Amino acid sequence: MTSAAPPPPAPPAPGDRRPDGSGAGGSGDPWAAGGLVLGGVLMVVYGLFAVLQGIAAIAGDEVYTSFGQYSFAFDLTAWGWIHLIVGVLVVAAGLGLFVGAAWARVVSAVVVGLALIANFLWLPYQPFWSIIMIVTGLFVLWSVFSFRSSRPV
Repeated sequence: MTSAAPPPPAPPAPGDRRPDGSGAGGSGDPWAAGGLVLGGVLMVVYGLFAVLQGIAAIAGDEVYTSFGQYSFAFDLTAWGWIHLIVGVLVVAAGLGLFVGAAWARVVSAVVVGLALIANFLWLPYQPFWSIIMIVTGLFVLWSVFSFRSSRPV
């Protein structure tokens, strides 16, 4: 009786990933893949907070106060609309990351960049919250740019 050698394993199907995050559908770095998911979650949460922040600024100018003269001073209602619009865009881009849309990474980078600028300009009104959102936005940008999919777009 002769025993034949087992056949070699079949190559992975397109889009398959190994548990370590590598493979045709992954980045090769499980931290980056997990970071992209966390970035999407943070984008949705940040966007919802920005929407609520915008509604609060639109509803009443007494919610936020400013410290003295500021070069980038806008009416608080205008700031409310800025945060509301940016928040809706951030939520939409974050949801796009979850479905794996090709446009979502580019739009996420642009929208989070706008959110970073808005939060920098919002520093006199809410300094602690703005710093938290800037750091969160920087992490989201890292997660979006560090994920490299080998899937054809």
